Amino acid sequence: MKQEINLCKLIEEFGSESKCREYLEALRWPDGVMCPRCGWKSVSRVILRNQYDCNSCRYQFSVGAGTIFNDSHLPLWKWFLATYLMCESRKGISANQVKRTLGISYKTAWYLCHRIRKAMEEGLKPHLGGIVEVDETYVGGKKVGHGLGRGGVGKEIVIGIRQRGGDLRFFHAPNAKAKTLKYIIDNNISDDVEVIMTDEFSSYPFALKQSGKLAKHKTIQHKRRKYVDGMIHTNTVESSFSLLKRGIVGTWHRLSAKHLAAYLDEMTWRFNNRNNPYLFRDTMMRLIASENLEYKKLTAA
Repeated sequence: MKQEINLCKLIEEFGSESKCREYLEALRWPDGVMCPRCGWKSVSRVILRNQYDCNSCRYQFSVGAGTIFNDSHLPLWKWFLATYLMCESRKGISANQVKRTLGISYKTAWYLCHRIRKAMEEGLKPHLGGIVEVDETYVGGKKVGHGLGRGGVGKEIVIGIRQRGGDLRFFHAPNAKAKTLKYIIDNNISDDVEVIMTDEFSSYPFALKQSGKLAKHKTIQHKRRKYVDGMIHTNTVESSFSLLKRGIVGTWHRLSAKHLAAYLDEMTWRFNNRNNPYLFRDTMMRLIASENLEYKKLTAA
């Protein structure tokens, strides 16, 4: 697809299973169909089964073989529509909404969303540089108020890192101790970063000292009701937290700690591609490259 997608174009271009298969084939095999087992390029089409037969190893396969689409009983056009909705919904879309829109069961919608979410997981990413903001926030739980400590009790911790003018990273962390923050900083912020902005939370200086980046640390004093001091602030990453919390409260509603990391991956993938006119195409390519996420694995304790 060589143009930005919208809902009307999606329906027009992918309104049938055959059109969806043709598109997936073009994305998966831009240089011609290739056997996923032996790599042979000479294949025969089995038209009645929408499959191919390798002329070398005789392996019969479809465009979804070895991908997240494998063994799915859901029509491809519903996969396409669900993917589009998740890409275009700034605060995410609930499984209940997908259920109503696609006319499927809640279980199917929930599983479908999680498989698409899995494909949005970016894996290894380049370290961030320039001016970087680091902050933590607390989501979920009901116990809040004075005397419960930073963030309260029964809440999950999310560490956010955002490069000004660049990418966003969210992490579901077990705690906000210096050791945990150091690990996240070491794996996501470049050694030649220009400045690292945080609030006055006591773990940050210890983490940055252990990471060898303390000399580049700037602090904004939120406890003194100071939120901007020239270029020193964490407003950029905090605005991303606001978007995340609107998604949790207004869209997903009840989000388990077990799957929180997956929702964070979805949010950061969509946010980091917010100006990408080919977001739908790029997400479909990730779906093709992703292995199937089994339901029993997803629901395992």
